[in-house]
Amino acid sequence: MGTLPKELVDLIETGPLAHLTTLNADGSPQVSIIWIGLDGDDVVSGHLPRNVKIRNMERDPRVVLSFEAPRRPGVFLAEHAVLRALATVDPSDQAWDLLNRLSLVYVGSPFPAPRASGYIVRYQVQRIGGVGPWVP
Repeated sequence: MGTLPKELVDLIETGPLAHLTTLNADGSPQVSIIWIGLDGDDVVSGHLPRNVKIRNMERDPRVVLSFEAPRRPGVFLAEHAVLRALATVDPSDQAWDLLNRLSLVYVGSPFPAPRASGYIVRYQVQRIGGVGPWVP
């Protein structure tokens, strides 16, 4: 898709909790709430264990990320983003560093887990939906 709309970049930088939907081997959905951030124009997430969501994305890279913008009083439909994307899972010694950077945004303190290798997931956004100024 290329460069993300500035309004979407601005929203992601505020640290919204994202719902990551992956597909289990039987085709059923699996949803996890994750931290997301940006690395250049890429939406990224960090993970230490090779859990179900990681294994699902290794097998089938089609995912959906959804997250809300801060609520505004009197607005009927809350602004939110829905990103259909292809995920690339990369084993990485920098996963902890990404999680530490995201922890400062989401929690306001360093990441509490011991430094370890893990996975960085990059999401190649295919389509942007939802309600807000980021929707084409």
